[in-house]
Amino acid sequence: MIDHLGINVSDFEKSKTFYDKAMAPLGASLLYMVPEQYTSGARVGGYGRDRPVFWLSDSTDKPRSTQHVALTARSRAEVDAFHAAALAAGGRDNGGPGLRPHYHPNYYGAFVLDPDGNNVEAVCHDPE
Repeated sequence: MIDHLGINVSDFEKSKTFYDKAMAPLGASLLYMVPEQYTSGARVGGYGRDRPVFWLSDSTDKPRSTQHVALTARSRAEVDAFHAAALAAGGRDNGGPGLRPHYHPNYYGAFVLDPDGNNVEAVCHDPE
């Protein structure tokens, strides 16, 4: 059910150097850096084998104690329903349902902040 997760780091370059070396024996590497135009200038990079599943995010603009987790949805309709239910339950919108083609052409996700400010996402990778 967990699609990917992310941690906030206080020194992106130091953490990147650490994870570059620590991930190598697992056959994983830094596969993607999100263009800074989509992150308000923060450095965000994803590690994995076939696709990014473990993300580092520069925490200069947010508390390090908040985290990100993405849950796998089986359809775009489930993403939409997750977002609506989370908002109805008191979550705060952090990016409504929609395509995020800067990740890949079929990336359809929605983001909410839980009561503690954690960024919880539902994502579907299917074309429809």
